[in-house]
Amino acid sequence: MKNYRGKKVAVLGLGRSGEAAAILLLALGARVSILDSAEVEKLDPAKLQRLGGMGLQIMAGQRAEESVDAFDLAVLSPGIDPKCALVQNLLLRGIPIIAEIELAYDNSSTPVIGITGTNGKTTTTELVAAMLTSAGTRTVAGGNIGKPYSEIVSEGLPLDVITLEVSSFQLERIQKFRPAISVWLNLTPDHLDRYDSSEDYRAAKLRIFENQLAEDWAVVNFRDSLSPLTAKRITFSAYEVGADLHLRGDIIHYKDQPLLDPRETHLRGNHNTENLMAALGVGLARGLTADQMRPALRDYRPQPHRCEVVRQLDGVTYVNDSKATNLDALAKALTSETQPVILIAGGKDKGFEFDTLAEMVGEKARWVVLIGEMAERIAAVWQEHVPCERVENLQEAVRVAWSLARPGEVVLFSPGTSSFDMFKSYADRGNQFRTLVNALQSNT
Repeated sequence: MKNYRGKKVAVLGLGRSGEAAAILLLALGARVSILDSAEVEKLDPAKLQRLGGMGLQIMAGQRAEESVDAFDLAVLSPGIDPKCALVQNLLLRGIPIIAEIELAYDNSSTPVIGITGTNGKTTTTELVAAMLTSAGTRTVAGGNIGKPYSEIVSEGLPLDVITLEVSSFQLERIQKFRPAISVWLNLTPDHLDRYDSSEDYRAAKLRIFENQLAEDWAVVNFRDSLSPLTAKRITFSAYEVGADLHLRGDIIHYKDQPLLDPRETHLRGNHNTENLMAALGVGLARGLTADQMRPALRDYRPQPHRCEVVRQLDGVTYVNDSKATNLDALAKALTSETQPVILIAGGKDKGFEFDTLAEMVGEKARWVVLIGEMAERIAAVWQEHVPCERVENLQEAVRVAWSLARPGEVVLFSPGTSSFDMFKSYADRGNQFRTLVNALQSNT
């Protein structure tokens, strides 16, 4: 544990993780400044007043980006791109920068379960936390969801383990962060608007393993070719033979032991079967029995916006998968549907090439309705395989999909990219879709 008392520390970013890091540092005796690139009039005045009253200095806009203060250390919030002026100013002046999760880890003695991957992180993190809690293990879920790691550490609750969803952004600047159990769910191209290549994105994710010791565990997707790991390994796959956790018929087995029937849970599709396998792998690493693990996994219900069935109307099922912010998530949503699909897709341009999904979309979808920055580009590569219609907004997309859908079909809202061209977040996007669908009137 480092001594932060009297140190002058800059926290970069005034989001929830930055706020949590600043409050933790303040409790550790540091002199804390929060720097944010947004102009002060765009920041929450109530938050500014509250944090200022705690003794935190706040710098905003150009003043923050051009600060010449002599900081001993900076703590980077995960939402702040290291290439931005705010970060580059400090790097050019030789100020060391660490991740928010590194700060939290350095000030906690509670073991960590770290869960990463392109898709399924939130579901798996929640599954693990629910399973451990049901089995009598004191834990909370946080990190990239819910409470930031620094906030959990500040609360000082008596926990046996902390269950964290960990993104590539959070892993970029770790130094000693070491999960007792690391979970690697999958890896497909994402965040190419932040990383120069898929290889850079993969390298950031792989850092979750770099500090693990031989006594630690790594629960990893059998299909991904990972270099030798120091930690003990449990593999899983719902698709290939040879993994420790695998399907025999419809039942998840660990080697020769049957553990769980996914059909008894509230999760759809083989991608969610792999999330269940990953959670079971964590339980096995923690020494839990099948009887201890099953009840919570059976009871768990996924959060909204993840293949969420909104309603059925005139024989048509409307599914909200707004959390699908990359191509792999869209592909998995399509794969999980067994009926013809009217697909609503599109959004912010993240640098993806949608041609890789053209044949699958042609096989699964009868019609595609496109929105957002990517609409034209997607249509250009998909329209040879499936009819595509470009519309101006989500309201029009829902109306068109409703007019096209036939009884027995599925209207699937699975954008395949992020939301920030038109919405505040994927949750805002999904909430608007749900509201629009619930306002639809029956044709009969």
